[in-house]
Amino acid sequence: PFNKFDITALELKPFTRFTIAKSLDDLTDNKLSKLMSSIIRDRSTGCFVIGPKNITSKINDKFLVKLSTAIAHLIGIPNHDSMSGKYYARFVVKHEDKSDSYLRKAYRNMDLHTDGTYVDEVTDWLLMSKIDEQNVTGGETAMLHLDDWEHCATLFKDPIGRQNFVWGSPKSKNIDYKVEHPVFSPDQKGKPNISYIDQFPEPKNMEQGNFLQKLSDALEESKNKTIIKLSVGSSIIANNYFWLHGRKPFKEHKNLNRELLRIRGRFGS
Repeated sequence: PFNKFDITALELKPFTRFTIAKSLDDLTDNKLSKLMSSIIRDRSTGCFVIGPKNITSKINDKFLVKLSTAIAHLIGIPNHDSMSGKYYARFVVKHEDKSDSYLRKAYRNMDLHTDGTYVDEVTDWLLMSKIDEQNVTGGETAMLHLDDWEHCATLFKDPIGRQNFVWGSPKSKNIDYKVEHPVFSPDQKGKPNISYIDQFPEPKNMEQGNFLQKLSDALEESKNKTIIKLSVGSSIIANNYFWLHGRKPFKEHKNLNRELLRIRGRFGS
Protein backbone atom coordinates (compact mmCIF):
# COMPACT_ATOMS: atom_id res chain seq x y z
CA PRO A 1 0.00 0.00 0.00
CA PHE A 2 2.92 2.42 0.46
CA ASN A 3 3.45 2.17 -3.30
CA LYS A 4 -0.23 1.74 -4.15
CA PHE A 5 -1.30 5.24 -3.08
CA ASP A 6 0.25 8.50 -4.16
CA ILE A 7 0.13 11.72 -2.12
CA THR A 8 -2.93 12.99 -4.00
CA ALA A 9 -4.87 9.87 -3.00
CA LEU A 10 -3.89 10.34 0.64
CA GLU A 11 -5.01 13.96 0.55
CA LEU A 12 -8.33 13.40 -1.22
CA LYS A 13 -9.41 9.96 0.07
CA PRO A 14 -9.14 9.86 3.88
CA PHE A 15 -9.64 6.09 4.16
CA THR A 16 -6.37 5.47 2.29
CA ARG A 17 -4.50 6.99 5.25
CA PHE A 18 -5.80 4.21 7.47
CA THR A 19 -4.92 1.63 4.81
CA ILE A 20 -1.23 2.55 4.80
CA ALA A 21 -1.26 2.81 8.60
CA LYS A 22 -2.60 -0.74 8.88
CA SER A 23 -0.06 -2.03 6.36
CA LEU A 24 2.76 -0.59 8.50
CA ASP A 25 1.29 -2.07 11.68
CA ASP A 26 0.82 -5.46 10.01
CA LEU A 27 4.58 -5.65 9.41
CA THR A 28 5.02 -5.83 13.20
CA ASP A 29 2.04 -8.07 13.99
CA ASN A 30 0.24 -4.97 15.31
CA LYS A 31 2.91 -4.39 17.96
CA LEU A 32 4.00 -0.99 16.59
CA SER A 33 0.69 0.77 17.21
CA LYS A 34 0.49 -0.60 20.76
CA LEU A 35 4.08 0.42 21.53
CA MET A 36 3.71 3.95 20.17
CA SER A 37 0.37 4.48 21.91
CA SER A 38 1.72 3.27 25.23
CA ILE A 39 4.77 5.56 25.00
CA ILE A 40 2.86 8.68 23.96
CA ARG A 41 0.14 8.30 26.61
CA ASP A 42 2.53 7.45 29.45
CA ARG A 43 3.46 10.55 31.44
CA SER A 44 6.85 9.08 32.37
CA THR A 45 7.78 9.01 28.66
CA GLY A 46 5.30 10.71 26.33
CA CYS A 47 7.74 11.29 23.48
CA PHE A 48 9.81 9.28 21.00
CA VAL A 49 11.93 9.68 17.87
CA ILE A 50 11.75 7.49 14.76
CA GLY A 51 14.53 7.71 12.19
CA PRO A 52 16.38 5.72 9.53
CA LYS A 53 19.72 4.05 10.19
CA ASN A 54 20.93 5.28 6.81
CA ILE A 55 19.50 7.79 4.35
CA THR A 56 18.92 6.36 0.87
CA SER A 57 17.25 7.74 -2.24
CA LYS A 58 14.07 5.86 -1.26
CA ILE A 59 13.68 8.07 1.82
CA ASN A 60 12.40 11.08 -0.11
CA ASP A 61 9.68 13.61 0.65
CA LYS A 62 6.89 11.39 -0.70
CA PHE A 63 7.98 8.46 1.44
CA LEU A 64 8.21 10.68 4.53
CA VAL A 65 4.70 12.05 3.98
CA LYS A 66 3.41 8.47 3.76
CA LEU A 67 5.38 7.29 6.80
CA SER A 68 4.29 10.28 8.89
CA THR A 69 0.70 9.70 7.80
CA ALA A 70 0.88 6.05 8.83
CA ILE A 71 2.42 6.82 12.23
CA ALA A 72 -0.14 9.54 12.93
CA HIS A 73 -3.08 7.27 12.10
CA LEU A 74 -1.73 4.49 14.33
CA ILE A 75 -1.67 6.96 17.23
CA GLY A 76 -4.98 8.69 16.59
CA ILE A 77 -6.86 11.01 14.24
CA PRO A 78 -5.08 14.03 12.73
CA ASN A 79 -6.72 17.44 12.96
CA HIS A 80 -7.36 19.62 9.93
CA ASP A 81 -4.39 21.98 9.59
CA SER A 82 -5.86 25.36 8.68
CA MET A 83 -2.48 26.76 7.66
CA SER A 84 -2.21 24.26 4.79
CA GLY A 85 -5.85 23.25 4.32
CA LYS A 86 -4.88 19.56 4.71
CA TYR A 87 -4.42 17.01 7.48
CA TYR A 88 -0.71 17.86 7.48
CA ALA A 89 1.38 20.94 6.78
CA ARG A 90 4.75 21.31 5.09
CA PHE A 91 6.71 24.49 5.58
CA VAL A 92 10.18 25.79 4.78
CA VAL A 93 12.55 27.85 6.92
CA LYS A 94 14.88 30.03 4.84
CA HIS A 95 17.39 32.86 5.22
CA GLU A 96 14.84 35.57 4.42
CA ASP A 97 11.41 35.68 6.02
CA LYS A 98 8.42 38.02 5.90
CA SER A 99 5.94 35.84 7.78
CA ASP A 100 3.81 36.87 10.75
CA SER A 101 4.92 34.24 13.27
CA TYR A 102 8.11 32.79 14.73
CA LEU A 103 7.69 29.52 12.83
CA ARG A 104 9.79 30.62 9.85
CA LYS A 105 12.09 33.15 11.54
CA ALA A 106 15.37 31.24 11.31
CA TYR A 107 17.59 33.48 13.41
CA ARG A 108 15.32 33.94 16.40
CA ASN A 109 14.80 31.53 19.25
CA MET A 110 11.43 29.82 18.96
CA ASP A 111 10.42 29.68 22.61
CA LEU A 112 9.02 26.57 24.26
CA HIS A 113 5.34 26.06 23.55
CA THR A 114 2.59 23.53 22.87
CA ASP A 115 0.48 23.27 19.70
CA GLY A 116 -3.23 23.86 19.18
CA THR A 117 -3.50 26.72 21.68
CA TYR A 118 -5.62 28.89 19.37
CA VAL A 119 -7.99 26.29 17.84
CA ASP A 120 -11.17 24.69 19.16
CA GLU A 121 -9.95 21.16 18.33
CA VAL A 122 -8.49 18.75 20.85
CA THR A 123 -4.73 18.50 20.29
CA ASP A 124 -3.43 15.48 22.23
CA TRP A 125 -0.20 14.95 20.29
CA LEU A 126 1.99 16.29 17.52
CA LEU A 127 4.39 14.80 14.99
CA MET A 128 7.23 16.73 13.35
CA SER A 129 9.28 15.21 10.52
CA LYS A 130 12.42 16.68 8.98
CA ILE A 131 12.05 16.30 5.22
CA ASP A 132 15.16 18.11 4.03
CA GLU A 133 17.83 20.63 4.99
CA GLN A 134 20.88 22.29 3.46
CA ASN A 135 23.46 24.73 4.82
CA VAL A 136 22.16 24.31 8.35
CA THR A 137 24.09 24.96 11.54
CA GLY A 138 22.06 25.26 14.74
CA GLY A 139 18.27 25.13 14.68
CA GLU A 140 18.20 22.23 17.13
CA THR A 141 14.90 21.13 18.66
CA ALA A 142 14.44 22.04 22.32
CA MET A 143 12.10 19.92 24.45
CA LEU A 144 10.98 20.20 28.08
CA HIS A 145 8.83 17.80 30.10
CA LEU A 146 6.67 19.55 32.69
CA ASP A 147 7.79 17.13 35.42
CA ASP A 148 11.43 18.13 34.77
CA TRP A 149 10.72 21.87 34.85
CA GLU A 150 12.11 23.54 37.96
CA HIS A 151 9.35 26.17 38.21
CA CYS A 152 6.34 24.02 37.35
CA ALA A 153 4.97 23.50 40.88
CA THR A 154 5.08 27.21 41.73
CA LEU A 155 3.40 28.40 38.55
CA PHE A 156 0.86 25.56 38.51
CA LYS A 157 -0.32 26.70 41.96
CA ASP A 158 -0.74 30.32 40.84
CA PRO A 159 -4.51 30.92 40.47
CA ILE A 160 -3.95 33.24 37.50
CA GLY A 161 -2.73 30.25 35.47
CA ARG A 162 -6.17 28.65 35.94
CA GLN A 163 -8.03 31.70 34.63
CA ASN A 164 -9.35 31.75 31.08
CA PHE A 165 -7.01 33.53 28.68
CA VAL A 166 -8.03 34.72 25.21
CA TRP A 167 -5.98 33.13 22.40
CA GLY A 168 -5.88 34.53 18.87
CA SER A 169 -3.62 33.90 15.87
CA PRO A 170 -2.05 35.81 12.94
CA LYS A 171 -3.52 35.78 9.43
CA SER A 172 -1.21 33.02 8.16
CA LYS A 173 -2.92 30.49 10.44
CA ASN A 174 -6.25 30.98 8.59
CA ILE A 175 -8.30 30.87 11.80
CA ASP A 176 -11.06 33.49 11.98
CA TYR A 177 -12.06 32.99 15.62
CA LYS A 178 -10.53 33.22 19.08
CA VAL A 179 -10.71 30.70 21.92
CA GLU A 180 -10.55 30.92 25.69
CA HIS A 181 -8.83 28.47 28.00
CA PRO A 182 -6.42 28.49 30.96
CA VAL A 183 -2.68 27.95 30.66
CA PHE A 184 -2.69 25.15 33.24
CA SER A 185 -5.20 22.41 33.98
CA PRO A 186 -4.93 19.23 36.08
CA ASP A 187 -4.94 15.79 34.48
CA GLN A 188 -6.99 12.90 35.87
CA LYS A 189 -4.41 12.39 38.62
CA GLY A 190 -4.12 16.07 39.46
CA LYS A 191 -0.78 16.57 37.70
CA PRO A 192 -0.28 19.66 35.54
CA ASN A 193 -1.09 19.88 31.85
CA ILE A 194 -0.20 23.00 29.89
CA SER A 195 -1.57 24.74 26.79
CA TYR A 196 0.67 27.69 26.00
CA ILE A 197 2.50 29.60 23.28
CA ASP A 198 4.07 32.99 23.87
CA GLN A 199 2.88 34.72 20.69
CA PHE A 200 -0.89 34.18 20.79
CA PRO A 201 -2.39 34.93 24.26
CA GLU A 202 -4.17 38.28 24.61
CA PRO A 203 -3.96 39.22 28.30
CA LYS A 204 -7.09 40.83 29.70
CA ASN A 205 -5.28 42.77 32.41
CA MET A 206 -1.96 43.48 34.15
CA GLU A 207 -2.21 40.32 36.25
CA GLN A 208 -2.46 38.06 33.23
CA GLY A 209 0.27 39.96 31.37
CA ASN A 210 2.69 39.69 34.27
CA PHE A 211 1.89 36.01 34.78
CA LEU A 212 2.67 35.28 31.12
CA GLN A 213 5.99 37.13 31.38
CA LYS A 214 6.91 35.15 34.48
CA LEU A 215 5.91 31.91 32.76
CA SER A 216 7.91 32.72 29.62
CA ASP A 217 11.04 33.63 31.59
CA ALA A 218 10.78 30.51 33.76
CA LEU A 219 10.47 28.21 30.73
CA GLU A 220 13.35 29.72 28.78
CA GLU A 221 15.76 29.77 31.73
CA SER A 222 15.15 26.09 32.53
CA LYS A 223 18.34 24.03 32.81
CA ASN A 224 16.44 20.80 32.14
CA LYS A 225 15.64 21.19 28.45
CA THR A 226 16.55 18.33 26.15
CA ILE A 227 18.29 19.58 22.99
CA ILE A 228 17.88 17.27 19.99
CA LYS A 229 19.65 17.44 16.63
CA LEU A 230 17.08 15.64 14.48
CA SER A 231 18.51 14.08 11.33
CA VAL A 232 16.84 14.30 7.91
CA GLY A 233 14.23 11.56 7.60
CA SER A 234 13.57 11.48 11.35
CA SER A 235 10.34 12.26 13.17
CA ILE A 236 9.67 13.31 16.74
CA ILE A 237 6.27 12.49 18.22
CA ALA A 238 5.24 14.04 21.53
CA ASN A 239 2.35 14.26 23.94
CA ASN A 240 1.08 17.84 23.67
CA TYR A 241 -0.08 18.20 27.30
CA PHE A 242 3.16 17.75 29.23
CA TRP A 243 5.92 18.13 26.61
CA LEU A 244 6.79 21.60 25.30
CA HIS A 245 8.90 22.11 22.19
CA GLY A 246 10.87 24.94 20.63
CA ARG A 247 13.79 25.63 18.31
CA LYS A 248 17.23 27.12 18.81
CA PRO A 249 18.32 29.86 16.38
CA PHE A 250 20.13 28.89 13.19
CA LYS A 251 23.55 30.22 12.31
CA GLU A 252 23.13 32.73 9.50
CA HIS A 253 23.60 31.42 5.94
CA LYS A 254 22.09 32.98 2.81
CA ASN A 255 21.31 29.52 1.34
CA LEU A 256 19.81 28.11 4.54
CA ASN A 257 16.95 25.70 3.82
CA ARG A 258 15.00 23.35 6.09
CA GLU A 259 11.70 21.70 5.25
CA LEU A 260 9.49 20.22 7.96
CA LEU A 261 6.23 18.32 8.03
CA ARG A 262 3.74 18.69 10.87
CA ILE A 263 0.74 16.62 11.90
CA ARG A 264 -1.20 17.14 15.11
CA GLY A 265 -4.30 15.43 16.36
CA ARG A 266 -6.27 13.61 19.00
CA PHE A 267 -6.10 10.09 20.37
CA GLY A 268 -8.35 7.49 18.78
CA SER A 269 -11.03 5.68 20.74
